[in-house]
Amino acid sequence: MASVLSGRHAASPSRETTGLRSVSPEPSGSDLPLAGLCHTLSAMQRVGFGYDSHRFAPGRPLVLGGVTVEHDRGLAGHSDGDAALHAITDAVLGALAAGDIGEHFPDTDPRWAGADSAALLAHAVALAAKRAMRPVNCDVTILAEAPKLSAYKPKMQRRIAELLGVSVDAVSVKAKTNETMGFVGRGEGIAAMAVVMLAGEAPPPTR
Repeated sequence: MASVLSGRHAASPSRETTGLRSVSPEPSGSDLPLAGLCHTLSAMQRVGFGYDSHRFAPGRPLVLGGVTVEHDRGLAGHSDGDAALHAITDAVLGALAAGDIGEHFPDTDPRWAGADSAALLAHAVALAAKRAMRPVNCDVTILAEAPKLSAYKPKMQRRIAELLGVSVDAVSVKAKTNETMGFVGRGEGIAAMAVVMLAGEAPPPTR
């Protein structure tokens, strides 16, 4: 690519293209930027954002990121109330433009009463697979004034990676307080935000 910018002509192997997929010999050093461009054009990346929040409720376990956290209260919800996995599930569904978690798992449906949120995320990942898409990475932030979550983050990271089918280093889990502001700061509940990238083969171009 540098040779093109400098005005010098760089020879490249002949190639045939079908749609957006490039079929060619192994690229030489001078062809690597062009090869990267062809790879980008033949793949599709989509990003989704998810948010969820739940108020605290007595007599329930606190589950976040698929991990049980020691606390005197859990989170209210039709399922197990795992705000982190719910946010990730919504992020996957958002990347697919497939609605939100409430549409797929309405709180009026008794089948989902007390459900393990891991099953909800597994449904979203399976839906992505049906569309030839797969998770690439995930970044989730949990907002909680209490309890402190630092000791639980590595276990959450491993569990989320397992559910998404990605390596542990493709998952980031962050925990923040809300500096005593809002419902989180007053200790009324917990919120979570997540971003997930999906990748898959690009569909054939429409004519």
